[in-house]
Amino acid sequence: MRGSFTYCNPTKLYFGKSALKNLASELEKYGPKVQLIYGGGSIKKNGVYDQVCEALTACGKTVIEDGGVMPNPTVEKLREGVQIARDNDVDLLLAVGGGSCCDYAKAVSVSVHADDDPWEKYYVRFEDPDCEIVPVGCVLTMAGTGSEMNGGAVITNHETKQKIGHVFGTEVMPKFTVLNPMFTLSLPHYQMVAGIYDIFNHICEQYFSGADDNVSDYISEGLMRSLIHSSRIANIDPEDYEARSNIMWTATWALNTLLSRGKSTDWMVHMLGQAAGAYTDATHGMTLAAVSLPYYKYLIRTAGEACVAKFARFATEVWGISTEGEDGLIRSQAEIAFAGLDALEAWMNELGLVMSLRELGADEDMIDGIAASTIILKGGYKVLSREEVAEILKESL
Repeated sequence: MRGSFTYCNPTKLYFGKSALKNLASELEKYGPKVQLIYGGGSIKKNGVYDQVCEALTACGKTVIEDGGVMPNPTVEKLREGVQIARDNDVDLLLAVGGGSCCDYAKAVSVSVHADDDPWEKYYVRFEDPDCEIVPVGCVLTMAGTGSEMNGGAVITNHETKQKIGHVFGTEVMPKFTVLNPMFTLSLPHYQMVAGIYDIFNHICEQYFSGADDNVSDYISEGLMRSLIHSSRIANIDPEDYEARSNIMWTATWALNTLLSRGKSTDWMVHMLGQAAGAYTDATHGMTLAAVSLPYYKYLIRTAGEACVAKFARFATEVWGISTEGEDGLIRSQAEIAFAGLDALEAWMNELGLVMSLRELGADEDMIDGIAASTIILKGGYKVLSREEVAEILKESL
C-alpha cells in the first residue's frame, strides 16, 4: 500500500433479528424531540413503524413526523425537512427506511442551523458544514446504499436536472444504525436486485483504480464473491435470511470508507448514473447497471495497461476466469478482461437488472443534457472528456 491515510468511523451498529431492542438505549442519549423520517409508508405496512414508535413512546419522546421522502430526495423536500426541524427545535433525526431516507436525514442535519440555502452551500459550492449539526440515527429497511455508515447525502434538483452527492465528514455520519435483515424481506424483487447492484458497484468504484498491491483490493474481491454468492440465493428465495443478512452486511462494508483507504477511487459510474437519474428519476441501482458495462468496456479499450491488468485480475479473482483459452494457449490480458465483463453481464442478466438507459426512459435527445450535467472525476484510470461521456451514454441506450 503506497498511500497514507487516517481511518475513523464513529457509527455504532446493531445487527441481527433483535437489533431494534437497542434503539431505546440510544434514544436515551438525546433530547425529547425526535423528527421521524420515512418514505412512502411501507414501514407502516410491514410493522416497522409501529415497533419504532413503541420504542419512542417508551422513552418519552415527542415525535415530529416527516414522511414522504422519495427514492431520489429532492431539494424541495430537503428544504421542507429543514423547516420542520427548525420549527420544532428537534434533538434527533431518526431515519427509518432505505438509503434515501438516511441521505435525506444527513442533508437535513447539516442544514438546520446553516445560514445559506442548503443546495447552494453543499451541492453547488461543496462547502463543509460550519454550523451546529443535528445528530442522525438510522433504522435500515433496505440494503444497498451504505448510507447507514457513511457521510454521503445525495440530493436531486429537478429544476437544474442535477443529482449530486456530497460526502460529509465523520461528524455527519449516523451516530447509530439498527440493521435487522428481517426488515428487508418485504422489498419488491426489483428493489432488492437494484440494491444488490448498487452494493456491487460501490465496491467496483473503489477497486478499479490504482496499480499498487493494496489490501483494500483483496478485501473488495472477497466482498464481491460473497455478494455474488448470496445474490444468487436471494434471487431464487428472497426470504432466505442468511443470504439477505450477508447482503445487508456487505452493503455496509462496501461504502463505510474502509475500502477506499490508501487508494485512489473512480466513481464515474455513479456520476454517469446520477446524471441519468436526474433526467429519468429512475431507481439508482438500475441507472448504475445501465451505464457500467459500456464504461468498463471503454476503459479497457482506451485507458492503458494498468487498467487492463486490473480488469483481468477482476476476471480471474472474482469470476474464476481461466487465463487459458480453449486451445490451451495463454490469453492476452485484454481477452481475460473482456471475459470477466461477459461473466459480469451474465450475472446481471441472471438477477434481472436493467441493462440500458432506454429501459429507464432515456432517449437520444437527452444524451447531450445528461453528458453536460455529468460531473467528471479524476480518480480512475482515465479522465474522460465531455465527448467521451456522451459516447459512453450513447452506448448505454
